[in-house]
Amino acid sequence: METTVEQNSAQQQAAPVKGGIVAYLQIDGAMKAAEFYKQAFGAELAGAHPPDEQGRTMHVHIYINGSSLMMSDAYPDYGYPLEKPQAFTITLPVEGIDFWWKRAVDAGMTVVTDLEVMFWGDRYGQLRDPFGVLWAMNEPVK
Repeated sequence: METTVEQNSAQQQAAPVKGGIVAYLQIDGAMKAAEFYKQAFGAELAGAHPPDEQGRTMHVHIYINGSSLMMSDAYPDYGYPLEKPQAFTITLPVEGIDFWWKRAVDAGMTVVTDLEVMFWGDRYGQLRDPFGVLWAMNEPVK
């Protein structure tokens, strides 16, 4: 992921959206989150609007593990105040969960639920990122 953001233009096509359902997060520092997700999950920047004069970004699109995730900064002056993330978990089904887990923890994610084999038979654990978002990782036991 590059830290420079190209401006969208009429000639530039939007990056394809990947996945059947796409989460759109409101984050305090959407570009910082994209950079963090690069370290934690190997994310790739698919596109982003340039920051405004206050450093806010109205749209960031990244790919994680073959799916899209979209984000923006809060815009309280336009009726979109920052709210603490709650009542949802983003689930990341992966192969090679030990690699994914270690990379996320090493990047700075906080363990909420230890990675272990759960009653339903999959290895599962939960992590919280520095932006307050709860993530779950899941891998079927072979």
